[in-house]
Amino acid sequence: MSDLKLGLIGAGNISASYLGRAPHFAGIRFVAVADMNHAAAEARATEYGIEARGVDALLASPDIDLIVNLTIPAAHFEISKRALQAGKHVYSEKPYVLTLEEGRELARIAAERGLRIGSAPDTFLGTSHQLARHIVDSGAIGRVTSGTCAVMSSGMEGWHPNPDFFFLKGGGPVLDLGPYYISNLVQLLGPVARVAALASTPSPTRTIGSAARKGEQIPVETPTTIHALLEFEGGAVISFQSSWDVHQHDLKPMALYGTEGTLHIPDPNFFDGEVRVTRRADPAPLPAWDHPLGPPNRETNNGKSVADYRASGLADMALAIAEGRPHRCNDELALHVVEVMTAILQSGEEGRFVPMTTTCARPEALDPQAAASLLAQPVPA
Repeated sequence: MSDLKLGLIGAGNISASYLGRAPHFAGIRFVAVADMNHAAAEARATEYGIEARGVDALLASPDIDLIVNLTIPAAHFEISKRALQAGKHVYSEKPYVLTLEEGRELARIAAERGLRIGSAPDTFLGTSHQLARHIVDSGAIGRVTSGTCAVMSSGMEGWHPNPDFFFLKGGGPVLDLGPYYISNLVQLLGPVARVAALASTPSPTRTIGSAARKGEQIPVETPTTIHALLEFEGGAVISFQSSWDVHQHDLKPMALYGTEGTLHIPDPNFFDGEVRVTRRADPAPLPAWDHPLGPPNRETNNGKSVADYRASGLADMALAIAEGRPHRCNDELALHVVEVMTAILQSGEEGRFVPMTTTCARPEALDPQAAASLLAQPVPA
């Protein structure tokens, strides 16, 4: 198939992952990058050998098939809407949108124009999470009845040079990190039926700890500690703890408890990690799983080797368009995850269970053969 030609809007930190990994996937090719700060776009363009264009010019460019929207969350809806109105497919960084109304409006425009919408995260397509999916689907732990997941830290103001948006409306740990966890839960268990939560904001301000703004205080306008319960349509009940007010903890990222055993799942913020199955207290063997979206290929700031296959969701979307099938990181899934997250925040404010008004199909599993079909070449470290 011919490559989908991509334009990227938002030349911040995450753009390097997309631009750097995309050449290793089949069916996609970045042509140009834009940013409100044109100097940032020019720097990325020089780094990756593509063009820098203005935002308006990029949206109007006839040589662009799909816009990758990496703007701040508050701008996701407007940029995605403008891209669709310009006749281009859209793939958005998470969170997809901030309200159900925004997501439904984008779906309407896309349907009218015969366009596709995709959204991060695509980490659930990684080796470890697809192995976990295989274990659940095979019945190796029986029927999943409950589970736990936790994502907690002291926040990112200590290292991020401009952390303001993390703490404004549309930010917070649920909307920023929740997409990884909730998307993975939905691909493992199916859609959520209702949620309940308690939420708090222990500190009204945060102090930037690095770079030129070190020592500057910024306001906190969203809850930073949230404990939620998610009841799934299939009957499982999952506790979800998210916080930016925790300096240390020993909780594991995710576990599912079944009638026949326990499945231990690594951090869904990453594509890889250790998967374990225990029956009663004893380890159980894992199936052979030669899946290509798992070998470490990037080193983090703290020196840890991790797997980074961002753009796999984009590649699957391109192949799905060519094959006329649903893509895995689709807007139906993304909108359901948005409703789960916003309902968690609503429950935290109102102190009641909030039922879901959306649902979605589980995205099709990405087995090793299907994953290999997305790659143009091995992704090097």
